[in-house]
Amino acid sequence: MSIKHQVLAAIQRLPDDISFADVNEEIAMLAAVQEAEDDIRERRLVSNSDMKSRIEEWVKR
Repeated sequence: MSIKHQVLAAIQRLPDDISFADVNEEIAMLAAVQEAEDDIRERRLVSNSDMKSRIEEWVKR
């Protein structure tokens, strides 16, 4: 499904009294999900153990 069709389908699911900010949030969520799916497909991932190590380093700072 094209991005345009995904956005239109999302908008159709939303209530009629929704604000522009809410629509913007919905589209941002669609974009984030697409980006995550692209990362998974391209194997741009961080293992849980690597992330735990990174978080431990951040906390030490």
